[in-house]
Amino acid sequence: MQHYHFIAIGGAVMHQLASHLKNQGNIITGSDDAIFDPAKTNLERLGLLPEKEGWFPEKITNDIDAIILGMHAKEDNPELVKARELGLKIYSFPEFVFEQCKNKTRIAVAGSHGKTSITSMIMHMLRINKKEFDYLVGAKLEGFDFMVKTSESAPLMVIEADEYLTSPLDLRSKFLHYQPHIAIISGIAWDHINVFPTYASYLDTFRKFISSILPDGFLIYNGDDEELVKMVDELKPAITLIPYYPFSFKSENDNSILINDGKEYGVNIFGSHNFSNLKAAYETGKILGLTEESILLSFETFQGAAKRLEKIYDDKEKRITLFKDFAHAPSKVKATVNAVRERYSDRKIIAVFELHTYSSLQENFITQYGHSLDAADIKFLYLDEEALKIKNKQDMDEEWLKEQFGDRTIIVFKKAQELKKHIQKEISANSVVLLMSSGNLGGLKAEDIIEKN
Repeated sequence: MQHYHFIAIGGAVMHQLASHLKNQGNIITGSDDAIFDPAKTNLERLGLLPEKEGWFPEKITNDIDAIILGMHAKEDNPELVKARELGLKIYSFPEFVFEQCKNKTRIAVAGSHGKTSITSMIMHMLRINKKEFDYLVGAKLEGFDFMVKTSESAPLMVIEADEYLTSPLDLRSKFLHYQPHIAIISGIAWDHINVFPTYASYLDTFRKFISSILPDGFLIYNGDDEELVKMVDELKPAITLIPYYPFSFKSENDNSILINDGKEYGVNIFGSHNFSNLKAAYETGKILGLTEESILLSFETFQGAAKRLEKIYDDKEKRITLFKDFAHAPSKVKATVNAVRERYSDRKIIAVFELHTYSSLQENFITQYGHSLDAADIKFLYLDEEALKIKNKQDMDEEWLKEQFGDRTIIVFKKAQELKKHIQKEISANSVVLLMSSGNLGGLKAEDIIEKN
């Protein structure tokens, strides 16, 4: 039993790790200056919710075995300052994860898009094939209690490997800590402009990730991504290189069918980007010794990750379907809208996208979203005024936003109620609504949208 104190316990994955460690029998304490649901409810359920929000250096005592430091904290955080004064062991989140899996075979899934989906696919594949493994994934998955799990016995660790910064004390990308035996890169498209101010700096961190793969390791990479292929060719890493390409597939009566060597497998996901993601998971399974057939059969029962083209409403009689997706980076938005168009070619598609992240609200980055909504019939863009205030951003001109997106037909909203009315007005039989945000669209829910249909 260890005593771990979390500085910034309210983070999406931080609170999941805290909950997992508590269930293992450890003593867990923590602090944060802002905790929102679902973290708040989850922490409260386990008795881990701090009594008060804020930072309390008096919580930091010599009986703490280790501090786990979240990126949300600042370098001058009072609790962090006290921990350093006392000489306590301080782990960043990725450092702690590596410490738990340093004697395991590590599979790290990186890339600007598709990380959560590929990680989820690998986890499902391993579970169906009765392989014991630990994991770190950025979404809640059906059949898994937490978003992170560590153990003494599992020989494998599957890690969603994020390129964002490690901690206030370590400004390297998180994925540089994992030293994988098997690495996957799904593609590279500039993101996180607040910490990678130039495309060159963003590319450089992926070069370092490739160089961090262990000798005799494997790199499974998207062979359709020109920038990534160029990078691998230039680096010529002394490891096994496996470029991958999407499985062949077709759609029949709203069903997706994966095709491999003339055999067909019914699957629950859709979109060419997801058949590319499945191929990355497939190549991983082969390296781990699974048979091709066992891998493909496992894909038939994969339901997808939360908020990744997650179907939240489906009226088969009226043919009205709602999806929500975490899409926020330009490449993710475009791939998601295109996937819905591929699947529902005969339906009216209403795409709703919220500019929410720090990167997406940077004036010199928004142009990256150019034509990302083109495949939709109706395009709504939402900006939450409260989110703008929190991020110290000024209001954005509607005409300028349309120009950046390259589409004069986009309608911009800053009030959730107005957005709801317009979505309801556009919904009719034979339509699909796609809700894309890393925020919550002003609290808009599926039942709000379809209440009049």
